[in-house]
Amino acid sequence: QVQLVESGGGWVQAGGSLRLSCAASGRFSSINYMAWYRQVPGKQRELVAGITGGGTTNYLDSVKGRFTISRDNAKNTVSLQMVSLKPEDTAVYYCNAIVVYGAMYNYWGQGTQVTVSS
Repeated sequence: QVQLVESGGGWVQAGGSLRLSCAASGRFSSINYMAWYRQVPGKQRELVAGITGGGTTNYLDSVKGRFTISRDNAKNTVSLQMVSLKPEDTAVYYCNAIVVYGAMYNYWGQGTQVTVSS
């Protein structure tokens, strides 16, 4: 079993910054891919940013240039630095990890609320 513990959500005014962090613990050989998703009520969860073990990143078009994902493979952590936040970034943000332990398994964090006021 793997646990993903998120921190760093909160409230901020438009134009402000927040940093989300997620730490993975439990039994696994490696973490193949780590990512941040977000979801607002009534909409599907969407991929915000992801990063491979080798550091290759991908971003949702609407956050490119504003959000930066990074990971520390030694500490099994992933972070999302968010700047120039907009009200439309308001959502519950979820950490996601695809871990390897014989096979590959997909895990989710509990979610952290990010609220951006105009």
